[in-house]
Amino acid sequence: MTLSIAAVIIGRNEGARLKRCLASLSGQGVRLIYVDSGSTDNSVAAARAAGAEVVQLDTVTPFTAARARSAGMAALAGDMPDAVQFVDGDCAVVPGWITAGAEALQGDPELGLVTGWRSELYPERSVYNALCDHEWHRPAGEITACGGDMMVRATAFEGVGGFDPRVIAAEDDEFCVRLRKAGWRLVRLTLAMTRHDADMMRFGQWWQRAVRSGHGFAQVGDLHPEYFMRERRRVWLYGAVLPVLALLGLIFWPLLPIVLAVYALSYLRTAQGLRREGMALRRALHHAVFLTLSKFPNLIGMLTYHLRKRRGRAMRIIEYK
Repeated sequence: MTLSIAAVIIGRNEGARLKRCLASLSGQGVRLIYVDSGSTDNSVAAARAAGAEVVQLDTVTPFTAARARSAGMAALAGDMPDAVQFVDGDCAVVPGWITAGAEALQGDPELGLVTGWRSELYPERSVYNALCDHEWHRPAGEITACGGDMMVRATAFEGVGGFDPRVIAAEDDEFCVRLRKAGWRLVRLTLAMTRHDADMMRFGQWWQRAVRSGHGFAQVGDLHPEYFMRERRRVWLYGAVLPVLALLGLIFWPLLPIVLAVYALSYLRTAQGLRREGMALRRALHHAVFLTLSKFPNLIGMLTYHLRKRRGRAMRIIEYK
């Protein structure tokens, strides 16, 4: 028996990107649920025109991707499929993926989730898109976590309570952590799954996205202390401790060259790592600049989370588009 599949698409002002996403799922025999988080463009109309059922989130509760995905699952409650393909509205699903994902889940009852490879549609348009494209390149096989594009067994989703709507970034990592703790296996297949359109053309967009990542490091790390531990330590070291030592180095001179040497070493190690992954030298040196610099917006994001938590404020999304 073939597994029944539905697709939950989430979006906010994705415009043409959403239309491309909806078109990529057309004719695949999957029920389409589109969850909209307060779009002011024609997203809702486009989804309805494509035959999707539309869920519009109220504006009282803060928007999060986790909340939107859970709302999409709730819309399926009366006729729950065997598995659900979650996809962001700025992604197009690659032909053949739905069938391949369903077959993988059907062939292994211990699998709670399967994912594939995401890649950028236009990595050549900006260094920021290219950075995203590199970020998506992850090994196949057994994995600890994946991004928001994933096919999840419905019983696994319900068994762990779905996504945590309070988590505004890295909510997919947090969900995956709970899946693994519940005994489910997570696998990345050696197949293309989605094509993403980051559409990052400005430094400010990249910076804001890195702030959001830092917020995710802190919030998910707060919920699961063992997770993102390495990332949090690196942010504190390179984003906070070393800058403080550099300032002290203006008074105690020997400190400053030591701090600069540590940054230089980190940069070179990052570039060497990119080279080992097959990246051309010039591109690796360029990308390493941004990966080294990212610790500063990451720190802002981490501090934003801790400040929000201390003041009891809502965890609101951090948008870069």
